[in-house]
Amino acid sequence: MTAPATLDSTPETLAADGGRGSARRFGLVAVAVAVVVGLLLGYAGGLLTPRLTRPGDASVEAGFARDMTAHHAQAVEMGLMAFQRATDPEVRGMGGDIATGQQGEIGTMQTWLRSWGLDPTGSQPRMAWMPDGTATVKDGLMPGMATPAEMEKLRAAQGREFDLLFLNMMIKHHLGGIHMIDGVLDASDEPDVVRSAQTMKNTQQTDLTNMRNALKRLGG
Repeated sequence: MTAPATLDSTPETLAADGGRGSARRFGLVAVAVAVVVGLLLGYAGGLLTPRLTRPGDASVEAGFARDMTAHHAQAVEMGLMAFQRATDPEVRGMGGDIATGQQGEIGTMQTWLRSWGLDPTGSQPRMAWMPDGTATVKDGLMPGMATPAEMEKLRAAQGREFDLLFLNMMIKHHLGGIHMIDGVLDASDEPDVVRSAQTMKNTQQTDLTNMRNALKRLGG
């Protein structure tokens, strides 16, 4: 006996599913392109401000640029996962915005280091540029950063579980990032660094408000 056809197997449904898949793939490509463009714009922005003096290898500014680059890199990875896999449209949008914005800031910070004649990595321990900063590093991770086990859990999560896990992890990540930003704002008088750090803080504070609201809306 021939099994009755199901709604899921109709040509119209298959076409619709394929359309959604194509749209999602196109969106991911668009965000990936935006990440690259953001990085290039960040590099360009970092080159625009002339400097009469250059921070040294062990300076607060160099330490911040190196450490925040690594901190941002994890946020970019998490943001791209959210854009690709979150089920909630707002969470997808947040992920894409975080990935593109922080990739651009990485470009700016790496350009600072090159313009100062410094290597991307230095000889100082993580967070050594902040008073008692090294005490905040746990298992090699700076404040707010996810552990390898937490990142694996995020990669394995699906559906609403993924959305809630991403929001909780990124809230923690942003709080750690703001702690680091406050450290450089307290210690640096480099105008371009102070200006960019304040912009980072403002953006992340806005992100925190939006993520907390989304978490509450989703019942997390």
